[in-house]
Amino acid sequence: MSTAPVSRQTFDEVMVPNYAPAAFIPVSGKGSRLWDQSGKEYIDFACGIAVTSLGHLHPELTAVLHEQVDRLWHLSNTFTNEPALRLARRLTETTFAERVFFSNSGAEANEAALKLARRYAHDHFGGDKTKIVSCKQAFHGRTLFTVSVGGQPKYTEGFAPLPGDLTHIEFNNLTEAELAIDDNTCAVIVEPVQGEGGVTPATQAYLEKLRALCDQHNALLIFDEVQIGVGRSGQLFSYQGYGVTPDILTSAKALGNGMPIGAMLTTKKVAASFVVGTHGSTYGGNPLACAVADKVIELISQPELLEGVKARHQLLVEGLKRINDKYHAFTEVRGQGLLLGAQLAPSLKGKAKDFVNAAARHGLVVLVAGTDVVRFAPSLIIPEADLAEGLKRFEAVTAELVEKAAQPA
Repeated sequence: MSTAPVSRQTFDEVMVPNYAPAAFIPVSGKGSRLWDQSGKEYIDFACGIAVTSLGHLHPELTAVLHEQVDRLWHLSNTFTNEPALRLARRLTETTFAERVFFSNSGAEANEAALKLARRYAHDHFGGDKTKIVSCKQAFHGRTLFTVSVGGQPKYTEGFAPLPGDLTHIEFNNLTEAELAIDDNTCAVIVEPVQGEGGVTPATQAYLEKLRALCDQHNALLIFDEVQIGVGRSGQLFSYQGYGVTPDILTSAKALGNGMPIGAMLTTKKVAASFVVGTHGSTYGGNPLACAVADKVIELISQPELLEGVKARHQLLVEGLKRINDKYHAFTEVRGQGLLLGAQLAPSLKGKAKDFVNAAARHGLVVLVAGTDVVRFAPSLIIPEADLAEGLKRFEAVTAELVEKAAQPA
């Protein structure tokens, strides 16, 4: 076995080139800070794309994982296990759901949701009710089915033929929803906040209209809360803030705080269509992941933690506004809770990745949401001092790039 040191160059030598990772390699983390191979420190405003929402090496999560590691790692789905049952019970006690299916990722949770919707329609209304309606600029995963349902052509280019009977409509457009959703529709899938598509929240009227149209046409309403769920909105799940209840909800990312796990939540009536043998997952419901996720939900569902998300939201928004008042770099800051996007001004059009690269030089980790939006997803419990320091570093980034943009070509 090779013991040679590894570096960023090693990626180019041994990995499939479907990613373009940063020039530095993080090797450790604690709370809202990371350190790379050279010992440089970074404030983490990304959380592994909204995953480590309780920070790195949270002591209670670490303790739960260590305890489970010494007991049981894996069982096939010919058995059940205690951590999975405890997690499922906690999820049904804290949401609308009555039944839970566990997977390994958000894409798999969405795949399960979409398959269940078609199976439910087949069981109750026959084989012709197959249409799935989703939104342009949506993102639901990278499987062939979920990437086709997501309304971003750049992710499907070169993978045809794609699954059929999919209709894409403009997000937040009530008229298009009314025209698209009909008696042939088995499901409508929507992100309460479009993450990859620009950090754009759904309007109250839009989600209410989708709920009404699904009821009218006997279609299932699916909320993809893979990114905005598990406390990031300031509610345990975003649907609770809207007061609009879906038939199926998908979760992943922050659910395991870094342990790979996804979940599909639904009602007893809808779940009944997944009879034995219709769907499965070898690792879904893994005891290690479920033990950690159970503690995650226990901690994040506490009212004081969720109130803290709202308070930090205000601090982050106000900090970005102060920066923008000075540099006029953004046309809008939008989002929910601690998932925010800063829409770049026309003078910085297409420069979102430049912000990511410059931020790294200044010891800060941020994200993009397309080429024109800088995305922020810090820990839900980030200390206010770390939040302030991260904003200070981001101001330096903004000043640098605004000055560069103003220079003659």
